[in-house]
Amino acid sequence: MADSVADATAALTDDGCVPLAGGTWIMRASIRGEAQSRRYVGIGRIPELNTIDVKDGEIRLGACVTHARLVESFAGLAQWNGLAAAAGAAANPAVREMATVGGNLSTQDFFAADLPPALLSLDAAVELVRPGGTERLSVGRYLDVRRTLEPGALMTSIVLPRRPMRTGHARLPLRKAGDYPVAIVSMAAVLSSDGRVDVIRIAVGSVEPAAGRWTELEEKLLGRPLDPDTAHEMAEATADTFTGRDSVEAPGWYRVKVLPALVRRATQAVLSSR
Repeated sequence: MADSVADATAALTDDGCVPLAGGTWIMRASIRGEAQSRRYVGIGRIPELNTIDVKDGEIRLGACVTHARLVESFAGLAQWNGLAAAAGAAANPAVREMATVGGNLSTQDFFAADLPPALLSLDAAVELVRPGGTERLSVGRYLDVRRTLEPGALMTSIVLPRRPMRTGHARLPLRKAGDYPVAIVSMAAVLSSDGRVDVIRIAVGSVEPAAGRWTELEEKLLGRPLDPDTAHEMAEATADTFTGRDSVEAPGWYRVKVLPALVRRATQAVLSSR
């Protein structure tokens, strides 16, 4: 059990060591037929990884902040409605009390995670401590490189820019699949006084192996009045951007098929957030 970031990164330089935070994914490795690592480094007691630091221009979330704490801290705040909805819909209450934001971003083979698309829509970044120093990466970049990080790299925080945006999060779960969502759409938008879209970021999760932006849809909605029917229509026209992943709980084509309906729901959530 590490008491500081320095202790943790020193231990993690030993190849094969894995950081252990909430443990909600690691503890079920045997159920998935995966071998356990030979050594884990507990990071859940490190104070700075458990703080939420609110500043004028940004909010820094420690990597070990739990889903439950995200809901408690951000529910009811228009800019963060999407993030609170993502954290509050994940898994079940017991898991949300343990699962961390850093773990949700870092678990490489958990394709149905709710927080990555929500954080992508918010233009969030992650801060890493690496053997060569510290580094800040966009969430999208981090998702691209997380499999290739060298031993000793550790996510310490997630940085949320504070902007006057409205946000929404929509998901389609399958109850028989442990509430893992078939597809996820997260949206964040800045609207002008006449309701037109000045800025919009839309991210999709669970459809492909990693969450990603829906830039084609963003381009079509930019400058238009934000309307659920129009957003649904534009989503149908651009949904073939995605190649759905096949799995035991849903075929890939179905994951893509439901995206326009989720875009409609996310748009409604954005418009209702005040």
